[in-house]
Amino acid sequence: MKYIILFFLTISSVSCALTQSDSTVNYSPKDYYNKQEVTIIMRDGIKLHTTVYSPKDTSKEYPILLYRTTYSCKPYGANEFPSVIGPNTTMMKEGNIVVCQDVRGRYNSEGIYDNVRPFKPNKVGKEVDEASDTYDTIDWLLTNVDNHNGKVGSWGISYPGFYATYALLSGHPAIKAVSPQAPIGDFYFDDFHHNGAYLLSYWRATAVFGYMKDQPTKEEWYKFPDLGTEDQYQFFLDVGPLSNLDKYYKEDNVFWNQLKEHPDYDNFWQERGIIQHLKDIKPAVMVVGGWYDAEDLYGPLETYGTIEENSKNYNTIVMGPWSHGDWSRSNKRQAVGNVYFGDDISRFYQEEIETKFFNHFLKEEGDKNFSLPEAYMFDTGAKRWETFDTWPPKQTKKYAYSLQRNQRLSNIATREYSFQEFVSDPEKPVPYSEDIKMVFTPRKYMTDDQRFAARRPDVLVFETEPLENPMTFVGDIMAKLRVSTTGTDADWVVKLIDVYPSDHPDYEETQDYLKMGNYHQMVRSEVLRGRYRNDFSTPEAFVPNQETPVEIKLQDVFHTFKKGHKIQIQVQSTWFPYIDINPQTFVPNIFYAKPEDFQKQTHRVYNNSIIEFTTLED
Repeated sequence: MKYIILFFLTISSVSCALTQSDSTVNYSPKDYYNKQEVTIIMRDGIKLHTTVYSPKDTSKEYPILLYRTTYSCKPYGANEFPSVIGPNTTMMKEGNIVVCQDVRGRYNSEGIYDNVRPFKPNKVGKEVDEASDTYDTIDWLLTNVDNHNGKVGSWGISYPGFYATYALLSGHPAIKAVSPQAPIGDFYFDDFHHNGAYLLSYWRATAVFGYMKDQPTKEEWYKFPDLGTEDQYQFFLDVGPLSNLDKYYKEDNVFWNQLKEHPDYDNFWQERGIIQHLKDIKPAVMVVGGWYDAEDLYGPLETYGTIEENSKNYNTIVMGPWSHGDWSRSNKRQAVGNVYFGDDISRFYQEEIETKFFNHFLKEEGDKNFSLPEAYMFDTGAKRWETFDTWPPKQTKKYAYSLQRNQRLSNIATREYSFQEFVSDPEKPVPYSEDIKMVFTPRKYMTDDQRFAARRPDVLVFETEPLENPMTFVGDIMAKLRVSTTGTDADWVVKLIDVYPSDHPDYEETQDYLKMGNYHQMVRSEVLRGRYRNDFSTPEAFVPNQETPVEIKLQDVFHTFKKGHKIQIQVQSTWFPYIDINPQTFVPNIFYAKPEDFQKQTHRVYNNSIIEFTTLED
């Protein structure tokens, strides 16, 4: 079977096939399932390719599990089967009717593709969106597929997770359970942007979403640019301003042109956000994400939180020590980069959480009196699962640590007026990783060792003494910086780091050139493009040398800093080529910045800057 590593769902392009070979020994889906490829006509006449896998055992009825994808329903052909049908091998063996659909404008389906197509709450006549396509698909399946029990569930990881969220908006009464997993929530804060900064590290993936096709196809119709090197950092440094990338993507790449023409959070991006529509949700929801998901961390946390605030349905969240999509795999040892978290973590999730969720709401009574907790969360420092009645939990205490002189991070504030400063040079940006390779999308850097950055003069470091007692951070972290710059624009990057003791043993996964003793593990990090400090829709220049507040939300964590470890904060202004280089001179649109706009500037961080967080209390 041919697998293609794709952008959001880097598991495989085989739609419902999530590769877990060690779990499928002596079990061939072809022996237990029938396959049917059908065309379902939407209300506006567009035909969508749909594959239906039905259990051969017809002695009982089964729920329908719907998976809608941009990444194809491969393998195509009546006699071609994926290695796994459904969310996991346990559910495959138990039996479900699993349906995979190429969404509008993708692969073997007709229509025009619209990247994260906007939701239309008040559709009339033959108006369509992904919610109406979901509704029409379910209606057809309930009428034309035999042996179902009248209940429908939906799931998906990453971009398919976005379509799973969309199923909640379809309003179809047969939908009883939905699991958006690493879902896109808002493209301006997931994937291609983070708080206004363009994620240059995702630039190659623009090929996947930017080229349109004019007819159904079972093969890829797009090509990736040949860059002629494996050195990602040097390639983008040599390219220079973003406008020089136009030679790789021309006018026919729709998404590249959309990115260039909409650098601000304008109506184009706002209408593509799905989170703001998640109100009065009726089906049961289980949101799943990875604490170290470089692609979609914002989406699951904001999706869960918004539903929890605006709906009365059964709504739960699961966050594990995973990078993008790890929970669907079957690795014995769960590690992200150099950091090992434990054995069989994904298997536990699949068997004890995911399967039980779908079975309860699709095969059993489906009431709210369910054994799963409100929040199943993995403590990435203590390396164990914990359960909570609410997320964030209620038994917490708030702290504020200030960024003080002499690299000190302390909860005891001083009245002195001081600052730390550094020179930010666009010609020598701080790398986001030491690895020399060309990555399709970033992944392992989320737990990478940050010693290389701490040793640079353009990275400020603030650190506690070794902890006398463990501290467990829960919920989101706010960096409330007071800064100034000699320029008129700047990016601000804040990283929360767990500094290990000097005698910490290595793991099997530890890279050969590293030691885990004194390892600087990144726990959470985020960037804010300074021009958007007050409003993501309205960029605003800095006044040179004027102290200015900049607040950055780092997203949730659940991490115990153990006794003997140190808490560290790093602050910098370049993070390359994870994000593009800010010229540090205010220009209307950074995608059109000229070489002369890129200027070396001096940035200051004042000691009245604080990091706000909460800790779990007994």
